[in-house]
Formats: sequence, C-alpha cells, structure tokens
Amino acid sequence: MTSRWVRLQAVAVSGSSAEGLMLAALPLLAVSVTTDPREISLLNIAGQAPWLLLSLFAGVLIDRVRRTAVLAWAYAVQIGAAVVLAAAASAHVLSLPVLVVVAFVVTSAQVLGDGASGALVPELVEPERLAHANARLTVIDRGVVQFVVPPLTGFLLAVGAGVPAWLAAACALAALLLARRIPSESRTVATTTHPLRDLSAGLRHLVKTPLLRSITINVALGSFAASAGNSMFVLYATQVLHVGPVGYGLLLACLAIGWVASSFVVQKVVDRLGYSWSMRFAQSFGVVAQLLIAVVPPWPPLVAVVLMSLTATVLIWNVCSQSSRQRFTPAPLLGRVLTGHRALAWGLTPLGALTGGLVAAHWSLRGVWVVAAAIQAVSAVLVWFTLSPAAFRRTELAAAQA
Repeated sequence: MTSRWVRLQAVAVSGSSAEGLMLAALPLLAVSVTTDPREISLLNIAGQAPWLLLSLFAGVLIDRVRRTAVLAWAYAVQIGAAVVLAAAASAHVLSLPVLVVVAFVVTSAQVLGDGASGALVPELVEPERLAHANARLTVIDRGVVQFVVPPLTGFLLAVGAGVPAWLAAACALAALLLARRIPSESRTVATTTHPLRDLSAGLRHLVKTPLLRSITINVALGSFAASAGNSMFVLYATQVLHVGPVGYGLLLACLAIGWVASSFVVQKVVDRLGYSWSMRFAQSFGVVAQLLIAVVPPWPPLVAVVLMSLTATVLIWNVCSQSSRQRFTPAPLLGRVLTGHRALAWGLTPLGALTGGLVAAHWSLRGVWVVAAAIQAVSAVLVWFTLSPAAFRRTELAAAQA
C-alpha cells in the first residue's frame, strides 16, 4: 500500500513536470509565430476546451477501464504531443494550427490523467489519510506546473525552440513507465450499458447527493470569483502595487508558499476541526482575504501576506472538497463523479475572467476584488447552511448503508 502511494507521487512529479514544460512553452512559442491577440486567444481556448468537452466522457472511460491503464494512456498521448511540438520547433516549421492542436491534446491528456489519479487515491491510502494525500498531490502539481518549471522553460527555449518539448516527452515517458508499475485493484466494470447512461449515472450521484451537490455549486462560485481576480492580477500588481516583472514573479511565488505551508498542517486541521468546520473557515476567510486585497494600502509585502494566507486556506478547501467526493462516492462511479464535478464547477471560469475584465474597464482594478469578495460571500453563506456537521453525518450514514 505504501509503496504504491510513493509510486503515484513519483508519477505526479514526472507527469506534472511534462505538463508544466508544455504549458509554459506553448504561449512563448506562439508569440514567436504571431502577436495578434485574437490568434493568441485561440491557443488559450484550445487549452481550456477539453475540461468542458471531454471531462464527462473521460469519467466514463476511467470507470470502465483499469485506472492505472488510463493513467498510462494519458502520458502516452502527452508523449505524442510533445514529440510533435519538439520536432516542429526544432525544424522551424511551427504554425498556429500546430500549436492549437498540441494545446488541445496536452490538456486532453491532463483531463484523463488527473481524473484517473484522483480515482486511484482511495485505493492507495486509508480513508483517514485522504486529506494528507490530496494535499500532497495538489502541492506537487501546483508547485511544479506553476512555479518550478516555467522559469526553467525560459532558459531551455534560449538553448533551442524544441528543447522544452523534448524534455517534456522524456518526463512523460518516465511517468508512463512508473504508472504501469502501480498495481491497481480497479477492474473493468460492466460495459453492457450505453456510455451515455453511464455518464448520467455519475451526474445523478453528484447532483442527488445533497452534500456533493452543494460542494460543486460552491466550487463553481469560487472558481468564478477566483478567475475574475486572477485575470486582472497582473494589472493589479503593475498598476496598483507598481511592481515590475520581478515583483510580480515574487507575488506569484507567495501563492506557492501558501500552498506548501498549508500542506504540512492540512491533515491536522481537518482532524481537529472536521470537514464541515474546516470548509466553513476556509470559505469565510476567502471573503476576508479578497476584501483585504481590494482595500489595503498598495504595499506589496502586505499584499503578499494576504496572498499566502488566501492560498493556504484555499488548499484546505480543495483538499476537503476532493476528499469528500472520494469518501462519499461508490468506487465504480468515482471517475465519473470526479470529472463531472470538474466539468460543472469549472464551467463558469471563462465567464469569471470576462467579468473581471469588464469590471476593471468600467469601474476599477480594486473593484474586481470587491466583486469577487461579494460572490465569495454568497458561497460562504451557502457553505454555512449546507455543509454543516449534521450534513456530513447524514452523508456518512447514507454512504455506509449503500
């Protein structure tokens, strides 16, 4: 059991390194092909589309096939995308259509890999250790993809346009080989039913379980609010805080510090407070933090402290949210529930980014965070009413009876 969990962490490190290299290299290579904002936006759309278009069907596949096999397939797809990008960049034949297709394929592999990995966790760790395990995987993914690999990618591109993609292919190959060495208890479930019926069964469980439905609604609201703020953060940093590229990078690093610091205590927090109070605290502090960003004096160190505190509590929420789906979903449905939640909860993210831009244009950059805090406040009220300790007890009892 322990060795399988260690292997899954190794898969996460290798796979996240491959994803991070590709996701960081694609926009930089796109700028070398075109500077038209409309064409660059196509790359972003292609990179986000699989989360909405493929998540539900990926869940059906994850529940029908051995999950370690799906994980390996995801990295095989990623290897193919990386080799195509590396070859095109090395041969100096890059074009926008190639970049768009590669971006779509990379994220499609990410949809499969994240879903399969999340469905594997309950097999590899004890129920009381789910919070710790999910925190560890989240920190690995966020730390590698968002903060460790991107600076390295810039140096690699200076060596050669195809170098980051070749290295990504090697990392994805390592992840594939490691994934194949994880024994899985998952067996192929009955495939006599139509895939659409399987898909609807996962969504029914997600929607008809009051606790999971409430979590999904709150994640959708939180994603909308966070997307509004994140889309304007670079302008907030440069125009309100008056920091340059280095200062902006340091502020982003503070987000990582919050994630990492919280990962060491999240299990203790959940053990001490329970899931209900942990999620209530995290959501309520999110409102306070976003209001502080809107009203504090433009002093970067103070904003940095707020950002670290915000991401620390966001990690607590995310861990409790993911662990709740894993705890209260039957194993044969887990892949569909995890990916269904992601499709429903993340569907408002593009609208959040659009809202952030409109608020900044017609009101102010600080106003974006006021709006985000207001949306977060609605979510916090729902959390206090719907994610009570009694609600968790009822769901635990129903899951035990099922």
